[in-house]
Amino acid sequence: MSGGRRSRMWTSVPCILRISSLADREVMTILITGGTGKTGSRVAHRLFDLGQPFSAVTRHSEPAFDWYDEGTWEGALTGCRSAYVTFQPDIALPGADAIIGAFAKRAVALGCTRLVLLSGRGEDGARRAENAFIEADADWTILRSAFFFQNFTEAFWAEEIATGSLTMVESSVSEPFVDCDDLAEVAVAALLDPAHIGRIYELTGPRLITFRDIAAEIGDAYGRPVTYQELPVEDYIAALVSAGLPQDAATGLAYVFDEVLDGRNAHLERGVHDVLGRAARDFKDFIGSAHAPAPLQA
Repeated sequence: MSGGRRSRMWTSVPCILRISSLADREVMTILITGGTGKTGSRVAHRLFDLGQPFSAVTRHSEPAFDWYDEGTWEGALTGCRSAYVTFQPDIALPGADAIIGAFAKRAVALGCTRLVLLSGRGEDGARRAENAFIEADADWTILRSAFFFQNFTEAFWAEEIATGSLTMVESSVSEPFVDCDDLAEVAVAALLDPAHIGRIYELTGPRLITFRDIAAEIGDAYGRPVTYQELPVEDYIAALVSAGLPQDAATGLAYVFDEVLDGRNAHLERGVHDVLGRAARDFKDFIGSAHAPAPLQA
């Protein structure tokens, strides 16, 4: 998902970012939509460390940015020459293609011509969004990402895992989960090096893992069991709604999971290595260094 990757449908942990102010706009050149998200915040931190000017925007930043309010787009884009584009809540959802296409065209018209899009693997909706993005005639790069490691440690499934369980739609296939830090490093390279213009990179981790295996590896790393359970789609939707997700978001997420977890993405790709010249990080290394959350009462 681009989501999958996923959870662009969920709020990530807050990060300290250099958020632009109106006074800063003239020197800010790289726009980051979803500036406090899992990948956007990491891209921002890397650009900051490199001394690259950027503007990380959200619905609550100044200027504000909202995918569903075109009136906010120009203020966010003004003064920027390139952008890291992540769509909320998910790039594969119906209507996302029209919004992303319109945004990309507006960006090019305002002089923001270098665009790097975070997309998903094996999703028809994401492909439609990519096509609309490419049609804007920007200098584009597309990053097709697998599900994120961080979905298990930063919101999304993290709260449930802290109670000792992990629930998913029925699926026995493996997924090549990827580290958001690897993805962010690839995104920064794509933003700064014109050699990546016109390229599509499939970003995966180095190993295929089932969700059941994920639960077991998390339990081993945290020193307490994580029980894995699978539900039919409709039951999974109900579980998400009962956990507080809006009905439409729960339905969209569940059906995207059901779509992509059919084996179509159960293969590894070299995108991380091709861009960074090194292997992608393994989930065991990631979870072994992650801070285990305090157990929650169910």
